[in-house]
Amino acid sequence: MSSPNKFSCLIVDDDAGFVSMLARAIRNEGGETTICSELKTAREIVEKRVFQLVVLDNRLPDGTGYEFFPQLARHCPESVVVMITGVPELAQAVELTRNGLFDYLTKPLNLPDFMACLNRARQRWAHPDTAAEAVELIGDSPQIREVLASLRRVARHPETTVLLTGETGTGKDLAARWIHELSHPGATAPAPYMPLNCSAVPPDMFESELFGAEKGAFTGADRRREGLIEATLQGTLFLDEITEMPLAQQAKLLRFLESREYRSLGSSVLRKFSGRIIAATNRSLSEEVKRGGFREDLMYRLAVVTVHLPALRDRMSDLEAIIDFLLTRLCEKYSRKKPSIRAGDMEALRKYRFPGNVRELRNLLERGLLHTAENMSWLSIDPAWLPSTSDVSIAPLAAATAAEPANVRQLNAIDMQEYRLIQQALIAEGGGIRRAAARLGINHQSLLRRLEKWPELRVAASQSR
Repeated sequence: MSSPNKFSCLIVDDDAGFVSMLARAIRNEGGETTICSELKTAREIVEKRVFQLVVLDNRLPDGTGYEFFPQLARHCPESVVVMITGVPELAQAVELTRNGLFDYLTKPLNLPDFMACLNRARQRWAHPDTAAEAVELIGDSPQIREVLASLRRVARHPETTVLLTGETGTGKDLAARWIHELSHPGATAPAPYMPLNCSAVPPDMFESELFGAEKGAFTGADRRREGLIEATLQGTLFLDEITEMPLAQQAKLLRFLESREYRSLGSSVLRKFSGRIIAATNRSLSEEVKRGGFREDLMYRLAVVTVHLPALRDRMSDLEAIIDFLLTRLCEKYSRKKPSIRAGDMEALRKYRFPGNVRELRNLLERGLLHTAENMSWLSIDPAWLPSTSDVSIAPLAAATAAEPANVRQLNAIDMQEYRLIQQALIAEGGGIRRAAARLGINHQSLLRRLEKWPELRVAASQSR
């Protein structure tokens, strides 16, 4: 940006009255707006120019924002994208948010809600995600030193396939970016880094998303579509939540990894891939193989080099350094003096197991800062925010609220632990989904997706009210 108040914005919406109101509000905040009313024009614009903010209507004369979002995310990966729709769809909102959508608002638009969203976008521009997330790899414990050494070793071999494992919130996405950046030191132009959340792609779209599709390859393919593999060139393709990839597509991914060659749908041209594949999972691949949900041969092909990201509770010697880093960043964000932490509160934090890892710690500290008066020297930490100083993964539940998952026999130990943690958070927060998500260190859309998989958790939550 040329100044702290200046930013570029693309508005894609065919409602002239709404666009006029929105554009006026954005310009009053220092935004320079470009406006178009159809996807065809929007596609042409984003091929030539990158915007800091994109406001996208979901239903347009020539398609939907939902269909356009993957192309927008590929060409403008640093853009803040806000979707506005008159017909909200929960499943779609969850999927898009997990795949990078910044916010999902509904019409008629509440202007204060949009201004709050714009303020959050400004905070992101001021503190980019990559820098903010770097805290996951801060520390001097033997565990984190080994992780950093492993990342440096594998970065020397740009075509080596890497598997990143570890619980949610341990920094697998950051580790993937580190490998990518360390693999291309001093490059005159940045190599592409293409992330794909496998849980956010419909099964019938996986092949075209990865390999691309020629015009006419399937119904609705009215133009050639570049796949992520082609877009990656000599960069890095990051496949997050790899266990969510359908079995049929796993076979195609295996063939691609073995040959490093691919064809786009509807094409006879064989293309070569010279970039790197990084996959990540918070599950045990060997357990998924036993369950029949993952191919054993693909597991071995992905795990050429495996780097495990340790849970925060397994490297508590790093806790104080991480807290110091986080509090410094949060105080910069809110323009206020940095408070200290009482010895008793620090001891409680050391005993807590942090099921959401560093993400949960970040949310807890931010909540404490917002509860702390600006003239106070000590950070306010409510003991209720730490539900137990014992191992929460095995804490007993009251019989009245201990709902069993309907598919209990199909769950492995990791799934059951995740189920129990969500159950406890919902009960502790009286069924409040946003509060429970904050307690777990995840966003509320991620929690909504899990509640769709385990609807009986809602019953347990309602019983606690």
